Amino acid sequence: MSERLARSSRLESGCGQARVRASRYHSFVAWYKEWFGAEYLELYAHRNRGEAETHIDFVESVLGEDRSGAVLDLACGAGRHTEILRQRGFRALGFDLSLTLLTQAPHLPRVAGDMCCLPFSDSIFSRVLNFFTSFGYFESEEENFRVLEEVARILRPGGGFLIDLFNRQQVVANLVGQEHRKLEGYTAEIQRWFDASTQRVNKRIRVHSPNRPVQTFVESVRAYEKEEVLNGLEQAGLGVTALYGSFLGEDFNSDSERLILVGSKPE
Repeated sequence: MSERLARSSRLESGCGQARVRASRYHSFVAWYKEWFGAEYLELYAHRNRGEAETHIDFVESVLGEDRSGAVLDLACGAGRHTEILRQRGFRALGFDLSLTLLTQAPHLPRVAGDMCCLPFSDSIFSRVLNFFTSFGYFESEEENFRVLEEVARILRPGGGFLIDLFNRQQVVANLVGQEHRKLEGYTAEIQRWFDASTQRVNKRIRVHSPNRPVQTFVESVRAYEKEEVLNGLEQAGLGVTALYGSFLGEDFNSDSERLILVGSKPE
């Protein structure tokens, strides 16, 4: 068997095993299959183009302005970062699980799939960008860190990455337990809590509308300590060169709102 075929066989086997393992946990974390629809877009409407422009400004400042390679917007959602990247001349591709979100901008090149088993060849991207805490969705640590292994696999040697997470210390310490929001045509009742036994930040959203029964959605994300993510990246073969606490370029500390990890795959 040639080296290429052997590598392909290992990838297919690994992805198959990942899908089997993931199926064991879908009953617990199916929230990410159900939640990312129209109500999600309404609730997070403040995550807009202006914010995304700031994020891409930051990407260019820390990873450089080279436009020669392909860029993956991993967990791209409705595609606001993908669109800005392409408008600035980057060969950007979006990737997400939610077909509802992917159809928001059908003119953008995007792929639907599972981030635990990315449908791309080895070493094909020059950059992988992952915004807005979309790491930590899965119930098992093995599945979550499989995502980092996949990022390492598809990055070319010398390629850069950015992973944007919430800062666990700041979020847990300042968690707002109850909130009500008035949205267009309905209201949302939001409950948040931290489960110390699972180390997850959870959110329950009840949507009240006069024209339909109450709908309930859930978010549940593993709240990782900085050291856990750094160790996972190291084990995946990725090196972190800088930590930031915001997209304004502030250094990370315990009071930072975000934990933004920037680094590269060794050459």
